[in-house]
Amino acid sequence: MRRVALKIAYIGTNFHGYQRQPEYRTVEGELLKVLAETEIITDTWKAHYSVAGRTDKGVHSTGNVISFITDKDIYINKINGLLPNDIKIIGQAKVPYGFKVRFPLTRTYTYIQPIDPTIPIDINKIKEAMNYFIGEHYFRNFSKRNEKNSYREIISMNLEVKENVLIFKIEGKSFLWNMVRKMITALLQVGYGEIEPDCIKKLLEPEDLRRYVRLRPSSASGLILSDVYYNNIKFEEYQYAKNKFIDALKKEYVLNYQKKEVDKTLINMLKE
Repeated sequence: MRRVALKIAYIGTNFHGYQRQPEYRTVEGELLKVLAETEIITDTWKAHYSVAGRTDKGVHSTGNVISFITDKDIYINKINGLLPNDIKIIGQAKVPYGFKVRFPLTRTYTYIQPIDPTIPIDINKIKEAMNYFIGEHYFRNFSKRNEKNSYREIISMNLEVKENVLIFKIEGKSFLWNMVRKMITALLQVGYGEIEPDCIKKLLEPEDLRRYVRLRPSSASGLILSDVYYNNIKFEEYQYAKNKFIDALKKEYVLNYQKKEVDKTLINMLKE
């Protein structure tokens, strides 16, 4: 018996989140079905199966990790051949028997936010506000739940602007539920002049302000769990699996681009 860790990439669009649910299509449900079919995992409890992140409905991943104990040989190409096109195993690592997949050293999320070029947005103010998040703070106002411990540490935040798209990258030790998406909402409010940058500082204080400042989570479709990092664990990456996943992403891109162009055409027609 040995413990293994597998890095999972998936397009979250057509999944009802990661965690298995009897009546819905989920990432975990599809994974466990194939792992059972190949007899790699026949009992999740006996296999000590666990996952780094239970992402929400619509959230994507290039770096989520599962881990379990097995005595079977693992053939990645065989497993990927049985998995649907929107899930692929893209890496594998040898890990100690006592490896705890739920407790990585850091997690990195990437958030993609298109913007309307006709509406002014202040990028400098967004970057100013981002600085308030760095370090350990009280994030209750950025979560949907009443957590026992709302202190979390943000290690770094970066913003890249490409044409009419904002690309946020956020690295932290751990995150509360909806925390990243609510952080993005607050930063966009700063950019559009709805709140001042120092409002972020107030929201990071222990006082519960959720009744007065309502931060709805930004769209799940823009969120990617892009990396989960463990100390002294090195994943062997599978380029063939990545290429197959890229093929699926290209098809998704064409479908979304068509919808975008249809929407644009409808707007122009209605303006005539």
